[in-house]
Amino acid sequence: MKPLNKEKGFTLIELLIGIAISGMVISAIYSLYISQNKSYTIQNQVVEMQQNARIAMDMMVRDIRLAGYDPEGTSGAGFVAATSNSIQFTADLNGDGDTDDSNENITYSLYDSDGDGDQDLCRDTGQGNRSLVENISSLTFEYYDENGSAIATPVSTANLSQIRKVKVKLIAQTAKPDPDYSRNSGYRQRTLTSMVIIRNLQ
Repeated sequence: MKPLNKEKGFTLIELLIGIAISGMVISAIYSLYISQNKSYTIQNQVVEMQQNARIAMDMMVRDIRLAGYDPEGTSGAGFVAATSNSIQFTADLNGDGDTDDSNENITYSLYDSDGDGDQDLCRDTGQGNRSLVENISSLTFEYYDENGSAIATPVSTANLSQIRKVKVKLIAQTAKPDPDYSRNSGYRQRTLTSMVIIRNLQ
């Protein structure tokens, strides 16, 4: 019989080196996973922020365009209050000669509806503030007359009927800060601006 070949095992140093290399590989893989997961989370927040900003702006522009709609000429529809950070207006949407029905008296403003410290865009139709989208850090309005001249805010009662254009600007932000983003306390932001022509009051 031929004697069995002697097999030589790993030395302690070889084992330690192998463990160290394995640890480095695992650490690199874990770091890559954390980085990719963080990037994915941030990207999702940015997409959600952009969607919220667009939804908020589209809804406000659509509603503000209806300000002063008065097919019967008897409702007195128009602007009720106009400040730099809130707006209230009426429209006789169903043409019954008044603005007492649902969605005919609308106010837009920012409000912390959840008490969590984050501002929400709220729409009030007489039933209290209803949150439309969250994490809107700024909402501003500017008003212009038929000559394109700015009207000082808050707009006086006498000048409410002079409003012909409304410039809306909102800034949306991500729900959570990014520690690696140095601006805006770590919150990524998106700014949208729109000029609304009030055709019903032309």
